[in-house]
Order: sequence, then structure tokens, then C-alpha cells
Amino acid sequence: MATRGRSSNHIVTGEQNGKFVAPKYSSRTVAWLRKELRARGLSTTGLKVDLVARLEEADKSMSHTVNDVHVRRGQLVDGEAVKSQEEIVTNAGSEKSRTAKEEAALKHQREMERREREQIVLWRKPLTTLQYFTLETAILFHGYLIRLWENKGKVLISVLLTLLLVWLYHTPGAHQQYVVLMEKKLHWCAYWVFLGILSSVGLGTGLHTFLLYLGPHIAQVTMAAYECYSVDFPEPPYPDQIICPDETEGTPSIWAIIAKVRLEACMWGIGTAIGELPPYFMAKAARLSGDDLDEFDDDELEEFEEVQHAREAGNLAQQAWSTRVKVAVTKLVERVGFVGILAMASIPNPLFDLAGVTCGYLLVPFWTFFGATCIGKAVIKMHIQKIFIITIFSEHHIETLVNLIGQLPKIGPSLTAPFQDFLEKQKKKFHIKPGTNVPSETNWLSYVFEKVLILMIAYFVLSIVNSTAQSYHKRKSKENHHKQKV
Repeated sequence: MATRGRSSNHIVTGEQNGKFVAPKYSSRTVAWLRKELRARGLSTTGLKVDLVARLEEADKSMSHTVNDVHVRRGQLVDGEAVKSQEEIVTNAGSEKSRTAKEEAALKHQREMERREREQIVLWRKPLTTLQYFTLETAILFHGYLIRLWENKGKVLISVLLTLLLVWLYHTPGAHQQYVVLMEKKLHWCAYWVFLGILSSVGLGTGLHTFLLYLGPHIAQVTMAAYECYSVDFPEPPYPDQIICPDETEGTPSIWAIIAKVRLEACMWGIGTAIGELPPYFMAKAARLSGDDLDEFDDDELEEFEEVQHAREAGNLAQQAWSTRVKVAVTKLVERVGFVGILAMASIPNPLFDLAGVTCGYLLVPFWTFFGATCIGKAVIKMHIQKIFIITIFSEHHIETLVNLIGQLPKIGPSLTAPFQDFLEKQKKKFHIKPGTNVPSETNWLSYVFEKVLILMIAYFVLSIVNSTAQSYHKRKSKENHHKQKV
């Protein structure tokens, strides 16, 4: 007969005919499973299959303990004390208590390490930050060299193909016109893909390359299209410089302007999709390794862990609205799959990292996640953003905007003049032929934008240094944890 605790819903242990009998957990609810794990001092994160496996593993350990006791019973001589079932339960309870204390101490240690890691920035600990940055960079470089050596066959083939392309590039012939065309297109595509990766990769902070590069480029093409009455800008110098063609076609439609900037916008969107992969791979590695998400101690994984705890606790109506939104995002991705990922990627969504972590932890196939993300970001979302920018910077709306600025009390007239001057100079540039010497005039709007761009790039570089240094501290902390376990 099974031995139960004070509540009929909480199983302590089971024994029948001198052997341990593990209860069946698959028929239990998730709430009951989490309650049982919490009572045993075990982790409550994961799906139902993870909770059941964790309880069965704990019961397996308990089974070995109980069976060992019965073996020793058969070997005891008369008069020697025999451990009772109550003593076994007491010992198991003390082991649970020790486990709970160890987990509490480990969480406290991780929190202290996290606080210490947050202090490793250039403006607080410059020498330590630079030292850790150098060491982590050296470790990463050494790791990449080892990987290259392990795949030396593929590296050799890549080198031979590169040498062949270099030979074709420098060999005169009729193919050179196609080489020049391919070189120009590849450089242009790689440029926007790189900017897209920088926008979403999250190395400390994302560089908002849409606001700094792609958005202004679309706005400039829009203004030129309405000024030149055409989108057939001469190539070259386009895209390096926009010059009005000699022949006009009438006022271009919004679809003609969208088609003109489609390539760079799609490449930028693909870059942002590539930048979303690190959270996906980290969560997937955490799930496959069997470790809890807090072992990895990354911001995105920590956010996912908090959402999981909120779902376990219930009472979402009493949670903060931001927590409810995050829970809704994880439920949408978990239940709908490809369509849910596509929906999350198709709109400007600051919580998409959470969707990526959810997909990684649920072991969503790579091409399902990356395919939906690419379609959403490079096709749907980019067309929404292009239409928005083109509409705002159309000739009619720009004039309306300048008039609204002029109606501002006191500061309106003083702001209108620089804006009008800036727009007039931009329109004149579209009519300047290549090779014409034009005296450079600095507008205060251009000056401010240039300085803001420099500051944002500088801060982005500093954030990469800080993030790399903190990664080295995280690496040291994990090594210390492994040494303590050994």
C-alpha cells in the first residue's frame, strides 16, 4: 500500500511488497506537477513533459534509496536495529531541505555575480573592462582558429574558390562588364545586410540603422522622385549620388518609389532576421543541454524565465500590463507556430527577442523560425515602413509639415527658415551634374544629424566592448560553478 502525506494530493513516496512504486504523473495537471516539484525543492520550469521527466528522475533516485535499505535489511543479524519507513522519509525530507538551501545559495551567488558584471563598463572600471575585453577576444579568436582547423577541408575549398574568383576579377575579357555589375550589386546588398544585423543583433545595444541610414535613404529617393518627376536616376552615380535624369515621366506613383528602394529594404530586413538568431540558438542550447534557463544568465533568457514564472503563478489579471503582453506573445508563438512567428515579425515589435527565445526553447525547427522571420521582416514589415516613410516625405506632406512648424508659438518662425533652406538645398543637389564644383555650405540640421550619428556609432562601439568584457566575466563565473560542483 502506498504511503501518502497529510494531503491526498501530495505523494511523498510509495512502497509495495518491499519495493518502491513510482506514481504515474502523466495523468496529473501541470499545476499539480509544479506544486509537487516545488514541495520537493526542484525546478518548476519547462513544459509538462519536462515536469513529468523531472519527477520520474527524482522517484528513480528515491527507488534506489528504498531498495538499498531493503537489501541491507536482509543482511542484518538478529538484534540489530532496522531503519523504518518513517526514517527514510525523514532522510528524504532533510535531503530536500539541503537541496532547497543549495539552490537558494546558488541563486544568491548568481545575483551577486550579475550585479558585479553590471559594473564592468568602461566608465566605471576602464582597466578591468579593457583587460576582460582583450582576454575574451583572444579566447574567441582561438576558438575560431580551432574550428577552422577542424574544417580544414572546407576552408581549403573556400580558399581555392576565392583564388579563382580573384583571377577572374583581374583577367581582362568580355566577362568584365558582368564582373563589375555583380561587384556593385554584391557590395550594395552586403552593406544593407550588415546594417540590418547591427540593428537587431543586440551587442549591448542595437544600432538603429533604420533611423540613421535606411529611413533617410528612402526619404531622399522620395524627395528626388517628386523633384525630378522620375525614378530613373542615372547609374552611375546612383546610388552614391542622386541626379535628376534629362527626361521626365510625370509625377511617380508610390509603387514606383517602393520598387526603387525594394532591394536595399529587403536586404536590410534579411539582416535584421539574421540578427534575431542568437536568442533562438541560446534558448535551444539551454533546452537541449537540460539546464535551466537561468544557467545561461542572458537578458533575453532571463525575461523568458520571468514570463514562465508568471504563467505558473496564474492570476494574470493582477500582473503588470507588460507581463500580460509578454505572456500573450509566448502563448501566440507556442500555439500558432509559423503563423504566430510571422505575425510577430511583420510589425515593429520590441518583444520579438522573447518570441525567438520561446521558439528556441520549444525546439521549433530552424527553417520554420528563420523562414517566418525573413518573410515577416524583409517583405511585410519593410513594405509597411516604406509606405510610411514615402507618405511622410511626399512633396505635399513636407509642405504641410513646414507650415505646421511655422505655426508653433514663438519658435515656429525661427525653425521654419532652416527647414526650408535645408529642403531647397537638397532639391538643388538633384540637378547638379557630375563633375560640377559646388561650394560646400553647412546647414545646422545637417551638422546636428552628423554629430548625433557619430555619437550613436561611438556608443555602439563602447557597448560592444562592455558586452564582450561582461561575457568574459560570465565565462569565469561558469568555470567557478563547475569547480564547486566537482
